[in-house]
Amino acid sequence: MRIYPVRLLVLTPLSLALAAPAMAQTAPSPDPKTAAQSAPAAQSNQQGLLVFTPDFFASQQPVTALDMVSRVPGFSVVDGDGSRGFQGSVGNILINGSRPASKNDAGSDVLERILVAQVERIELVRGGAPGIDMQGFPVVVNVITRDQSSSQTIVTSDALLYEGGQNSYGGSWQFSAKNGDRTWGFTLSDGVIDNDSSGIGPVIRRSGAGDLLRDETYFRDQEGGETTLRVNYASPFLGGKIDLTARYGVNDFNNVNLQTAPTVRRETTYEEDGAFGEFGAVFTRPIDSRLTSEARFIHTFDAEDSVSLSRTRLNNVASPEQRFSTESESAETILRSLLRYEHSPRLSFEAGGELAYNMLETEQALSSGGVPVPLPSASVLVEETRGELFGKGAWRMRDNLSLEGGLRVEQSTLSQSGDADLEKDLSFIKPRLVATWTPIPNNQFHLRFEREVGQLDFNHFAASAQLQNENVLGGNLNLVPEQRWISELGYESRFWGDGVVSVVLRHDEISDAIDVIPLKDGLSATGNIDDGTLDQLTVNIQAPLDRFGFSGGRISASNTWNHSEVTDPTTGEIRPISDLRKSNATIVVAQDISSWNLQWNASWSPLLGETNYGPDLRFSWRGHDYFVGWVEYKPTPTLSLRAQINVWDDFYQTRIAYGDRLTRPVEYIETRSVDPRTYYSLRLRKTF
Repeated sequence: MRIYPVRLLVLTPLSLALAAPAMAQTAPSPDPKTAAQSAPAAQSNQQGLLVFTPDFFASQQPVTALDMVSRVPGFSVVDGDGSRGFQGSVGNILINGSRPASKNDAGSDVLERILVAQVERIELVRGGAPGIDMQGFPVVVNVITRDQSSSQTIVTSDALLYEGGQNSYGGSWQFSAKNGDRTWGFTLSDGVIDNDSSGIGPVIRRSGAGDLLRDETYFRDQEGGETTLRVNYASPFLGGKIDLTARYGVNDFNNVNLQTAPTVRRETTYEEDGAFGEFGAVFTRPIDSRLTSEARFIHTFDAEDSVSLSRTRLNNVASPEQRFSTESESAETILRSLLRYEHSPRLSFEAGGELAYNMLETEQALSSGGVPVPLPSASVLVEETRGELFGKGAWRMRDNLSLEGGLRVEQSTLSQSGDADLEKDLSFIKPRLVATWTPIPNNQFHLRFEREVGQLDFNHFAASAQLQNENVLGGNLNLVPEQRWISELGYESRFWGDGVVSVVLRHDEISDAIDVIPLKDGLSATGNIDDGTLDQLTVNIQAPLDRFGFSGGRISASNTWNHSEVTDPTTGEIRPISDLRKSNATIVVAQDISSWNLQWNASWSPLLGETNYGPDLRFSWRGHDYFVGWVEYKPTPTLSLRAQINVWDDFYQTRIAYGDRLTRPVEYIETRSVDPRTYYSLRLRKTF
């Protein structure tokens, strides 16, 4: 599920080789903090920095900075992955050389608050540039805004209309203003759940011997969303600049899963509501012409209550009702400080430290027919205190060759109290090396070698239940973060002006891989399953089609192929990592028709699917032919109307249950063929 409006960042696969004359022009590398230079719409240089002025996007009639960034050739927005602390967790978007003040104020959200008239230029930084913190990304976008005073309002209204489901409506009101060096604004939004995977279909369950156990009709529906208020303020302060952001919101979600037959009714419901908020502050101050300090404070909190019920009636006889409830509170606090020293335009250094505190307190209860059922780790308080020291340097050895190297040293204490008490100390050394080489214009290689440590989901320390799948998970006291040694080699070539082809090869050596493990008393849990590997190939291609007579048209394609291996903790056999897609391809055809003030886009995902490997249950789903098409009409520069259709052919769910964990005889095989709902979305956006 995801909160609408959906930002469909289409990536996609074609197996073909493209070669064409380069069309970009050479230009000097601009400082990311200076005013715009007179330049063509798109410029490049040997230092790996491409400059896009508003002229480049004129035919696309963008309304916000996000519309512009989404059309930068060869760039895909990454809003962060929730990794440990701040480093690398806030994505690949910068505004005036800096990242947002909060981990949860996504770069794409900030760009949606910036109108096109405020954008001076967009820089695509490949391999680093003076004053740019790449945070390990091989490519980032830096959006430079104008200094002129202004104010603007963006009002958006959304509707999601489902065939056979509940319609949903939402919208947002955004205001921002700038007066000299001071900016402020707010966003009030009412988002709704995108309900594309609900639907109906048959459920067939057969025994391991093939005997029919169930022949029932399946129905699933869901609704929910969140209402959020965010305020932002930035101003000169104590000889530097301070950026402040705060957010508060409430959310709700509920769904129903129903299986019926003439003498059968199986119903599970889930209801959830909660509140969340955050505060972020960043203070930057130049100490002298080369040395800059930055201090950052982030605090987030989340409170959630949920109830899941399961009711079964066979031959008019009701089975005991099962009830699973959760009350939880979580929080994260980060204090980060660094010094950045620019020795020269070719050599810079950065050093600093970070302190972080994470916590989750949860109370859970399971009952059957009103009688409590004991759960391991039902009442849990999990806390982590972490400290990190880091240093890195960026060196442009030549105009076409740059190196970035860094080292982070982390020490943390992880403790758990409640139903069980446990405390352990963890330490990790995390080196990183990134090299970028541009042997000839518009052709670039990058090499990355890095150790990453994953962020633990503290919910895995506590018990949980999936009543719709008849599955109860225990908590795991011994969970530790997953670690990966990553080796990556990438190549990018630009052609025909807007054309891009990129290929990335990646290999991960995984320690303490996180998957599903067996527990005592027939339970299972999320846990560490020792070591594993991941080999990944990603191909992205984007090509303009004007030279073929398709004016304003373009085609893009991408795919990521994954091959992983871990040792199953139950069987001892080699298998893939759970919930990792082997392939995820999409092909897109789109066109800008400037004379009609119109854009359209059509995407196709031929195959989807993944598998979860449990000690007692293997669950997989497969889908194919997922189509998304949209048309956007802009009758005036300040008004846009967009209509979209999502069509998904049937997808299939398969559950294989095993009689015991030793010999693993098949107890039953259950298949669900779900006809997901076609739905339509409408958006009206007006700027003032």
